[in-house]
Amino acid sequence: MAKSAIEVERWEGLECAAQLDIVLPMYKWIWVEPPYREGPREIAEFVDRFAQEVFLPRARLVVARVDGQPAGYAFGYPLPADTGWWKAMDEEVTPEFATETGRRTLGIVELAVRAERRRQGIAARLHGELHAGLGVERVTLAVRTEAEAAPAHAAYASWGYRRVGQWRPGEDKPVSDIMLLAL
Repeated sequence: MAKSAIEVERWEGLECAAQLDIVLPMYKWIWVEPPYREGPREIAEFVDRFAQEVFLPRARLVVARVDGQPAGYAFGYPLPADTGWWKAMDEEVTPEFATETGRRTLGIVELAVRAERRRQGIAARLHGELHAGLGVERVTLAVRTEAEAAPAHAAYASWGYRRVGQWRPGEDKPVSDIMLLAL
């Protein structure tokens, strides 16, 4: 049996907002699984956050399809100069490390693949398409620390990411590792 081709589409800025009808069903399918177990509150928070983040300069959304069906997506943007990304970490970082310009670091805020499509190279393809042509020096993302997230940790490590710290985005939120990839 022939392997199905992965088709990728990419949108920039406000074009991303028009794709919510594609992304939201995937979000609901993917993030309900362990270790995330997201429910109605987290889904509403995602929709609100996405609606705000599409306005950030050079925000980018990438969607992968297999056999015409959405299989995964990635969303991110270069961290603005006033970002709180590094300030939220538990570890101290140097001012040189934390300085952002809006062009230095791509922050990946969403990278997800449907369970039945994992381990087919889709996440790597989404990741590459998300940062392609942005001219950033590095890429960062947060990944949960639970045992169920071990495959994600392994994938990121195989792509060259290293753990630089941890954060908890809110008191009622779980801890995540902050990972960094130098390009």
